[in-house]
Amino acid sequence: MARYHIETYGCTANRGESRQIEQLLRDGGHHRANGPEEADVAILNTCTVVEKTERNMLKRAKELEEATADLIVTGCMALAQGETFNEAGVDADILHWDAVPNAVLNGECPTTTPDTEPVLDGVIGILPIARGCMSDCSYCITKQATGKIDSPSVEENVEKARALVHAGAKEIRITGQDTGVYGWDEGERKLHTLLERICEIDGTFRIRVGMANPKGLHGIREELARVFAENEKLYNFIHAPVQSGSNTVLGEMRRQHQVREFVEVVETFDAALDHWTLSTDFIVGFPTETDTDHEQSLALMREVRPEKINVTRFSKRPDTDAAQLKGLGGTLKKERSSEMVELKMEIVGDAYGEMVGERHEVLVVQPGTGDSVQCYDEAYRQVVITNASEHGIEPGDVLDVEITSAENVYCFGNPI
Repeated sequence: MARYHIETYGCTANRGESRQIEQLLRDGGHHRANGPEEADVAILNTCTVVEKTERNMLKRAKELEEATADLIVTGCMALAQGETFNEAGVDADILHWDAVPNAVLNGECPTTTPDTEPVLDGVIGILPIARGCMSDCSYCITKQATGKIDSPSVEENVEKARALVHAGAKEIRITGQDTGVYGWDEGERKLHTLLERICEIDGTFRIRVGMANPKGLHGIREELARVFAENEKLYNFIHAPVQSGSNTVLGEMRRQHQVREFVEVVETFDAALDHWTLSTDFIVGFPTETDTDHEQSLALMREVRPEKINVTRFSKRPDTDAAQLKGLGGTLKKERSSEMVELKMEIVGDAYGEMVGERHEVLVVQPGTGDSVQCYDEAYRQVVITNASEHGIEPGDVLDVEITSAENVYCFGNPI
């Protein structure tokens, strides 16, 4: 497990983003360190309100880079002026807020404690449906903490979801180490059954399904795609971390799936849904990864064109089999990571750019920066509405918007 140090500068919205990052890191079994010197990774959530602030952010980034093993820079300055850090010689990953937890998790499954219960945070209800997984990835230390899949019954999870809705949840986030193998310990994968049952609960809310490994999804892909197509309460969104486009590397990672199975999952959802989001993860620089393997990952990304992509540079976790392998040099990993991130920004930017001029129904989930709100459309794509108070918009509202412009990883919309 990683020890993290996080520092936040700027407005209330930034503090809210840091709180969400920490929540996901804790869910992943990671712990806050007693300062950057004791941390495996430092996270700097930046502000860029004035020039003096920018200088302070650069200064602090350099200090953190010297004090800790890895540095992640996120927040307003990272998004608006990310190149400034590179130009100043700061060796850091420049990431959007949403990508930070996955980068720290290093491709590992999230970890929940045995007594994890549903949580209501604003209008977001978090529902852990099971604990553990069926995988044995060579780089992942999480398995040592969680063990095999342990699935409560469908009825028990439905009742927990109903309680969240009655408590005011407008978005239910289904979580687990690997949601795709829910029910495997009982001899039958039941994710599609669970989702169908939760959709029958009275109320206005949406459901987002959390990470599911491609192997688990592959066996129920037809059933899942049907449930998604038939139920508007489900965000048309799946998170299936492929991790590499090379079957050779996947074998060394012990990922259980092959590239073709991942592609078949994508093709099945493509056939069933018109507007949906594929989220996936790539680990760059696994110790056995060759130039050819890296090119295969880039080729896969171009082929399936995910609308959300998490790119993580491989780092060793203690007591894992992959930690015994001779690693690639940091420079090579950084070069490959930069190449993949550049392609990622092109693909994701195109996806959001194509939405400009379209109309979508969105759920308002939480406050954003200043007088804005963060919303998600039917495919769980982020839509920002500015001047929210002028329109009387609050978290939990459902409204139609016209997409007016797009950034790389989100777009802006006006209420209709």
